[in-house]
Amino acid sequence: MERSSTTPGGSARREATRQKLYEAAVTLIAEQGFSATTVDEIAERAGVAKGTVYYNFASKSVLFEELLRHGVGLLTASLREAAEKTAREGGSRVDALDAMIRAGLVFIDRYPAFTQLYVAELWRTNRAWQSTLMVVRQQAVAVVEGVLREGVANGEFSEEIDVPLTAAALVGMVLVAALDWQSFQPERSLDDVHAALSRLLQGRVSGR
Repeated sequence: MERSSTTPGGSARREATRQKLYEAAVTLIAEQGFSATTVDEIAERAGVAKGTVYYNFASKSVLFEELLRHGVGLLTASLREAAEKTAREGGSRVDALDAMIRAGLVFIDRYPAFTQLYVAELWRTNRAWQSTLMVVRQQAVAVVEGVLREGVANGEFSEEIDVPLTAAALVGMVLVAALDWQSFQPERSLDDVHAALSRLLQGRVSGR
């Protein structure tokens, strides 16, 4: 999984190593589960020494927790940029939500293994990183909440909308629809899936 920006010198080299470890961990854990994946396997898949894993992360659990932060952080940044770009171009709040849906689909299409892990972990309650997962989840949902609140404030959306629940529902819709697309309907294009979700958005949120 790529980082949104680069840093010079040794920091850039360390970040490149961490990227390799993120990629290795997300692929292996998606294939065989967290418990079955060992640090040795992660190091081998990443092409680094086992000590390099522990130099960057205190444990496998810490690595996975940081992976969640990193991945959801990329998703959140994608959603925010989509909303801000729409605003700069003079689009409506519905346009912003539609752009965010597409941004979410693009992210999931690019990082399907991470998305599968993220959705699976949302349903678990006994993980050491559960509190971290809830925090990063809320960061992503909060971006959608912000657009909804702006829409309510300017009269574009009904005041009866339950903003937190609607935001969570929109994020969940994109996650589940995208995973269904990739698992059971891979012949569909991203444009096709986006068009279907866009029509649902227009009917259910804007009332048009």
